[in-house]
Amino acid sequence: MNSYQRITYLLSFLALPCAVQADAIKSLESFIKNTHSSRAIFSQIVLNKNIEIVQEAGGTMEFERPNKFRWKYETPYKQLIIGDGTTVWFYDVDLKQVTTQKLDVTIGSSPAALLAHKNTIKKNFDLHEIYLQGELEWIEAKPKIKERSFKSLRLGFTPKGSLRKMILYDDFEQSTVIIFSKIEKNPYLDPEIFKFIPPKNLDVIHN
Repeated sequence: MNSYQRITYLLSFLALPCAVQADAIKSLESFIKNTHSSRAIFSQIVLNKNIEIVQEAGGTMEFERPNKFRWKYETPYKQLIIGDGTTVWFYDVDLKQVTTQKLDVTIGSSPAALLAHKNTIKKNFDLHEIYLQGELEWIEAKPKIKERSFKSLRLGFTPKGSLRKMILYDDFEQSTVIIFSKIEKNPYLDPEIFKFIPPKNLDVIHN
């Protein structure tokens, strides 16, 4: 898929929804209630205010409720984000840098933390259904308290409550589109993948 095709493809998610009633809030509730763990491949594209691609990335993600997740970027750079239940570890392989943040600070501002927490979306966001678009039911979530990393997000669910797409909008008029594929619902996940031991000889910056 070339750049023009990718932009056209992404525009279909950013366009106005069609006037067909959906039940996205029920799909969100089903996702929260019935998906206790998940594994998937993700592709991520950042668009500027002119709908031009400024960054592309991809990798794998796993989460297990409550509050454990592993978000691994494979391209174009290697980065690992792990939530172990209390702390979130950010490991930038190329920069050889590790930083940490308390989980309660990260929840509400990170896609991975949002997925892994059970009640954050319904508790901390105002939710609005935006009807059916293609095969997905879309819901818009706006934080009740202003977040640092994005001002709103949209979640696209299948009618069976499977999350397939996320779109995050920030204060700089950029949008980040995350598309999930090869999704596994409620797989067994080895507890060890949610543990992080910093490599030797690397400084750890605690925020």
